[in-house]
Amino acid sequence: MSDEKITLHTLARTPGSHRNRKRLGRGPGSGTGKTSGKGHKGIKARAGHHGPGGNKPHFEGGQMPLTRRVPKRGFTNPFRETAQVVGLDDLARVSGAEITVETLAAVGLVSASKGPVKLLANGSIDRAVTVRGLKVSGAAREAIVAAGGSVEG
Repeated sequence: MSDEKITLHTLARTPGSHRNRKRLGRGPGSGTGKTSGKGHKGIKARAGHHGPGGNKPHFEGGQMPLTRRVPKRGFTNPFRETAQVVGLDDLARVSGAEITVETLAAVGLVSASKGPVKLLANGSIDRAVTVRGLKVSGAAREAIVAAGGSVEG
């Protein structure tokens, strides 16, 4: 080994690690002419067959494919937004009287870029806070108001 530094322009393949691809269908003298090593007829001689190197991954030999055997019901909404849930107990980690998405993200309770935040009545609250810009469940709203706080927007 030399002490030369390895950089992108000095990289080279290991000798013998690269072989040229087999060029099929190039005449009888090449050894892979005419049928190109696929033999005569049969499914594996066809283009797009399902054997090794084939192109029909879901073909199951005539058996009803799994994707057609499984019952299909219902609907999946591609635009569904799942709310990030925060409980009343979690608000104890937030210092200050104002609760917003930014203050929750600063403490690490939510991610500011992962959709809406909803405040649920999991646990209890013992101080007055002002909640701004969050979805709040009915029970959580009552608990915040009972503790002397308020819910805005």
